[in-house]
Amino acid sequence: MQELATLASIVAALSVGVISPGPSFVMVARVAVASSRIRALATALGMGVGGTIFGAAALLGLQSVLLAVPALYAALRVVGGLYLCYLGFLIFRSARQPLAAVADSGKGSSRPLTAFWLGLTTQLSNPKAAIVYASVFAAFLPASFTLGFAAALLAAVLFVETGWYVLVALLFSSSGPQRAYLSCKSWVDRAAGAVMFALGLKLITSATSAAKP
Repeated sequence: MQELATLASIVAALSVGVISPGPSFVMVARVAVASSRIRALATALGMGVGGTIFGAAALLGLQSVLLAVPALYAALRVVGGLYLCYLGFLIFRSARQPLAAVADSGKGSSRPLTAFWLGLTTQLSNPKAAIVYASVFAAFLPASFTLGFAAALLAAVLFVETGWYVLVALLFSSSGPQRAYLSCKSWVDRAAGAVMFALGLKLITSATSAAKP
């Protein structure tokens, strides 16, 4: 009973962080409106798997490692920020390209496997998500727990992360949002690319600022 209550508390705390807008939301929404529903769902699954990897790392003591080696966290923020900037640049650059040209180039997540990988790497490029998992787990996890509890927790993380982004994918891949996107594709892509680039730049600047004495 105690483990069940702990599991519910962790899931509730993580759910708040999962639904907050960020690079993962931007990427799933953009794939959904610019591509197909199956590719958007593959991206959502990649996000869920990425969140589960963060959860597993948190169970293995990620927070202790980052506290002991702050330079590692700073490096993760810089690398993640650079990757988000790169994704933002690709989206911005494709603003004037027809959808067919974007898909043919592979930049538009034209295949489900490519879309899954895009979702996974986008999720893993945000070290702030890793800190959220590490902090929540450190706050709620008991000093000792069973292997069954750990497995149930990771399954819940996968369900929450994937479930939220599946909802986003289904919403934005419906006919209404897709028609709206097609009518103003260049402006939407520029906005999405700029937001992604800004989020990456924010990660980089926060890392460099924290590194200053």
